[in-house]
Amino acid sequence: MTVQTQIPDFAAARTAMIDSQLRPQGVTDPMVLEAMGAVLRERYLPDGTRPLAYVDRGVGIGDGRFLSPPAVLGKLLNQMRPRTSERALVVGAGSGYSSAILTHIGLDVVALESSAALAAQARELGVEAVEGPLETGWAKGAPYDLILIDGAVEQIPDAIIAQLADGGRLGTALIEREVARLIVGRKVAGAFGYLTLGDAGTPALPGFSRPTTFKF
Repeated sequence: MTVQTQIPDFAAARTAMIDSQLRPQGVTDPMVLEAMGAVLRERYLPDGTRPLAYVDRGVGIGDGRFLSPPAVLGKLLNQMRPRTSERALVVGAGSGYSSAILTHIGLDVVALESSAALAAQARELGVEAVEGPLETGWAKGAPYDLILIDGAVEQIPDAIIAQLADGGRLGTALIEREVARLIVGRKVAGAFGYLTLGDAGTPALPGFSRPTTFKF
C-alpha cells in the first residue's frame, strides 16, 4: 500500500505568516518583513517538524532546543531595528534561522551555539556558527551593534552586556516571576536599560539561570 501525504505549500505559509502573525502584532519594519518572507524557515527544522515551520509557536529542532515563534522574533527585530553593515551576535543560534534573517538584511553575523550538532547544522546551511558556552557570549568578535539572545533567560550576564557597542541594542525574552517577557534594551555610556514589549511563550535557553539564594 502506498502512503500519500500532502506536501505543505511553504510559500503560501510564509505569506500567511507575514499577513496573519507579524503585521497584526505590530511588526512593520520593511527590512524585517522582507527578510522573514524570503528566508525559508522550513530549512532550519528537522524533516519531521517542517510542516510546523510557520505555526505561531516554538518548534523543536533537536537537543532539547526550539525555534522561537515567528512573531517573537519579528517583534524583537522590529524594535531592535537591524541595519545593513552592522555587526551582530546571535546567542543560542540553534540551527541558524535567526542568524540567516539578520544576514539577509545585510548584517555581519556571528552565531554562537553550545550544541555541536546544532552548530554543524547551521554551518551546513551557510551560517557562520561558533561553539562555546552561551552565557559568556563571544568576546572575540565584540563589540556588537546588536545582540539577540534567541530564547528565554532568567538573567542577562554582564559578560554579554559588556560585548555591546555604545548605543548597541540587545533583545531577548527575560523570565520574571516565571513569566517570559520580550525586552529590548540599549547600552549608553556603559549603562544598560530596557523596555518590556509584552509576554512571550518562548522556550528557555540553558545556562542563564539565576544563582540559587539561601532562604531561611
